[in-house]
Amino acid sequence: MFNPGITVKEHDETRQGEALVLDSKSGKNNGRKLYIESYGCQMNFSDSEIVASIMMDMGFTTTGTYQEADVIFINTCSIRENAEQRVRNRLKDFAVAKLRKPDMMVGVLGCMAERLKAKFLEEEKLVDIVVGPDAYRDLPNLINSADEGNKAVNVLLSREETYADINPVRLTSNGISAFVSIMRGCDNMCSFCVVPFTRGRERSRDAHSIVQEVTELYNNGYKEVTLLGQNVDSYKWSSEDGTEKVNFAQLLERVALVSPDVRIRFSTSHPKDITDEVLYTMDKYDNICKYIHLPVQSGNSRILDLMNRTYDREWYMERVNAIRRILPDCAISTDIIAGFCSETEEEHQDTLSIMDFAIYDYAYMFMYSERPGTPAAKKLTDDIPENIKNRRLNEIISKQRDHSKVRLDQQVGKVQKVLIEGFSKKSDKDYCGRNDQNAMVIFPVSDNIKPGDYVNVFVDRCTTATLIGTVV
Repeated sequence: MFNPGITVKEHDETRQGEALVLDSKSGKNNGRKLYIESYGCQMNFSDSEIVASIMMDMGFTTTGTYQEADVIFINTCSIRENAEQRVRNRLKDFAVAKLRKPDMMVGVLGCMAERLKAKFLEEEKLVDIVVGPDAYRDLPNLINSADEGNKAVNVLLSREETYADINPVRLTSNGISAFVSIMRGCDNMCSFCVVPFTRGRERSRDAHSIVQEVTELYNNGYKEVTLLGQNVDSYKWSSEDGTEKVNFAQLLERVALVSPDVRIRFSTSHPKDITDEVLYTMDKYDNICKYIHLPVQSGNSRILDLMNRTYDREWYMERVNAIRRILPDCAISTDIIAGFCSETEEEHQDTLSIMDFAIYDYAYMFMYSERPGTPAAKKLTDDIPENIKNRRLNEIISKQRDHSKVRLDQQVGKVQKVLIEGFSKKSDKDYCGRNDQNAMVIFPVSDNIKPGDYVNVFVDRCTTATLIGTVV
């Protein structure tokens, strides 16, 4: 499968695509090259695939080297301050390239563009285009305006836009796994989060278009899809005549029925919305992975209330118990924020204790970073000193490291079904792939298996982050 030259920086990890140039889908070739670099969450990566599709319809080909590009797009994240700072640092590299190629156009897309709007053009003089997540259809007009020497901005949010009719350009190089966006926006209004302001109100995509996209992926050889949404459990779609209504559990079932050979993942779940119906659907179908990302953020009810998470400690623990009861082998990962406004030492200990209760397989862990414009920034005081935030974060990281090892140890001595993704990062003599619980598995290459195959691997040992075994 081709890769149209994209870089993804997600959770401080980088995946660099091969520097391949593609012909445009429309059959036109305007002689111009596009380079896209995406930061942040999987939703940003999925959006970059939509942008690539729109640009290729305009006749653009793509490049994996930004110095060769006529148009550079950087798809941004605003969830934390350091994410925005990485973008600004990267723009300095693009500025050097633009000095050598003055006609080069630079555009900022996504959440950071939506948050700063036209102000971004004032702060970053090299930027020609600023485009919010709901305005990608307007890219042809914006590029034409920039070609005429005008700065161009469209950051209008939409209550309807889902890009359901746009066939994304698949940007992964393996042709095995793909993202499928099922909804956009968020209505939760967590006090620390910018997403409702940068991605707009929640709206669900037509269920039929989702099933059709997964079917097309399967017909093109893909073996795994990840259904994406800020809060997938609140997915709710109704037909225009009201005769058909689909919730997330029902959508999961429809997607699972496309083929037993297509493995289904999803992200992200919200503790207030995940239902037993979803869990029983996961249990019913072997091709729905037994892995749930269930952000807790804090283990203390007062802090959760300040965060406007709309659940308390006891509710969250009940949801974890439901997962363990219905799906005993299910892996659970989480997000945790250290040092939220007014958090006491005892409340920090509540977070550590809920970690001991859940024993997460993985976690994304951060110090609280105040984001301008959020309810927390307006109403609460970021009053925890940096050294205390840092110490609390390190305690969380240390505990999670131990818990991750516990979870991996439980999988040693068992046979794991693994989808081969490619060669291991450390050796071309080993393949790697993920099991049902999203754990990375390493095993020797052999002549009768290849990337895209499912294999059974007996795991005989593990490191702190990886299972190691042999095909049986």
